[in-house]
Amino acid sequence: MQDFDVIVIGGGAAGLMCAAGATGRGRRVMVLDHAAKVAEKIRISGGGRCNFTNLHAGPENFLSDNPRFCISALKRYSPNDFISLVDSHNIAWNERDHGQLFCDGSAMQIIDMLLYEARAATIQTATTVEKVARNNDRFSVETNHGLFNADSLVIATGGPSIPKMGASGFGYDVARQFGLNVIEPRPGLVPLTFGPETLNALDGLSGVSMDNVSVSLNKTRFSESLLFTHRGLSGPVILQISSYWKPGDTITINLLTGTDVFVHLKQARDDTPKKEVPTVLTGLLPKRLANRLADWTECNGRIAEIGDKALRQLSEHINAWRVTPEGSEGYRTAEVTVGGVDTAELSSKTMQVNSVPGLYFIGEAVDVTGHLGGFNFQWAWASGHAAGQVV
Repeated sequence: MQDFDVIVIGGGAAGLMCAAGATGRGRRVMVLDHAAKVAEKIRISGGGRCNFTNLHAGPENFLSDNPRFCISALKRYSPNDFISLVDSHNIAWNERDHGQLFCDGSAMQIIDMLLYEARAATIQTATTVEKVARNNDRFSVETNHGLFNADSLVIATGGPSIPKMGASGFGYDVARQFGLNVIEPRPGLVPLTFGPETLNALDGLSGVSMDNVSVSLNKTRFSESLLFTHRGLSGPVILQISSYWKPGDTITINLLTGTDVFVHLKQARDDTPKKEVPTVLTGLLPKRLANRLADWTECNGRIAEIGDKALRQLSEHINAWRVTPEGSEGYRTAEVTVGGVDTAELSSKTMQVNSVPGLYFIGEAVDVTGHLGGFNFQWAWASGHAAGQVV
């Protein structure tokens, strides 16, 4: 049996951030992780360069049943605070589109920085947690490497996205063990898939990509690049909307944001009546897509021979394509998990469970999910910091 002030289960972004904050206050901290190495999701993120934060991170960039829950932590630990930490370790970085910040070098620089900041903590990997209990206001954690006790227990185990890396719903199990509500988790930032009929209509488009495509669902709208795949759609704009999508929802796609295709086609009919419709569309769309859309809407032939009704149908497939995905690629390829421990159970200032003093949930395990582009890491830093200052 080993005694600590704080046990952190999960050695990812949020867990290491919490450990750094707690050891900085002189607390004796044990970090337990099931994997052979800590922070594997950081290592593979951003194509190996880690999109470690976003300059524009704010509550509007996060999904939650309580959209205001994240405000306190994000205000008290901002992107600039994390940038200052990165700069203090002389890690070079660059800004890309939409305020996304990446390392110039390897994501390992961020991991090494966190390990240095948490160097006073005891970190034990390849450790399976077999049982968590609370007795006399203290927590005990039974593992395959022995029993550990502490006054505070922090759950930083994330969600079940990317199971090949060992991700699981362990954090939700602990939450339910202590009687907490868990918002039903689902895959987020994930490609969407189509049924056989739609896939047949889109046959041959796998690999075709487009920039500045708008996708909307109810009042939520994103504009970024889109990629056709052999199973459906992917690309940043689809990953973004996927976090809001639920089975049965219909999304609306504008493949040519800023262009009224019906007006363009009518003008082309007046100006170049002998042109084939696919040829007219090729001036706006990738050739394979132009040909496929003309086939799909039966608008092949010279544009002079196509009436307004058919041209409008074709233009709607481009400017307002309504499609109901059959599903998503699931946790296998999902970058995050939407849902998690209900924020109504937690203090927004400390991440402590209101009904169980000493128990904390941080990071992806909580029902706070960021958009694509460094926002989820910023939530990890902010929530980990919030807990690290009080555990």
